[in-house]
Amino acid sequence: MAIIIVLSMGQKFKISEFSNYKVSNFVQEFKSYEVSNIVYKSKSHGASDTEQSNKQSISCYSPYIIDGDTFSCDGERIRLANIDAPEMPEHCRKGRRCTSGNPFASKNYLHSISRGSVRCLLIKKDHYGRTIALCKSGGKDLSCAMVAAGHAVERYGVLRCQ
Repeated sequence: MAIIIVLSMGQKFKISEFSNYKVSNFVQEFKSYEVSNIVYKSKSHGASDTEQSNKQSISCYSPYIIDGDTFSCDGERIRLANIDAPEMPEHCRKGRRCTSGNPFASKNYLHSISRGSVRCLLIKKDHYGRTIALCKSGGKDLSCAMVAAGHAVERYGVLRCQ
């Protein structure tokens, strides 16, 4: 497992041995800097690179929210699995049936429920190059929370909400 700390000016620090520290210690230690992201990456041991990419997880601290179903962790675009949120203005392609609703409210709600640590299980890449993932923050499944709040609809798969 490795920790990558990304400062707002783009400078990155990779720390591969951190077992004696807690995440909060890293956050506190780097608080005097303008930290834009803290990413935790882990891969299963003993698997090939192809197998590892299928089992990879990623976590980040306060991700950059792009819209109601997409955010960025350390430059990687993450798309929440099994949901579709309203598109930002001018982003709905011609011929596509886009989800109705307020895209700004959807984006703001995702922002509000993803403050702090977000952990994602990476599933696959979509045809836009985004990583489709099952993500949680504060013990909540982000896809389920977005649908339950009325800011997204279930689409492209089946949600398993509690």
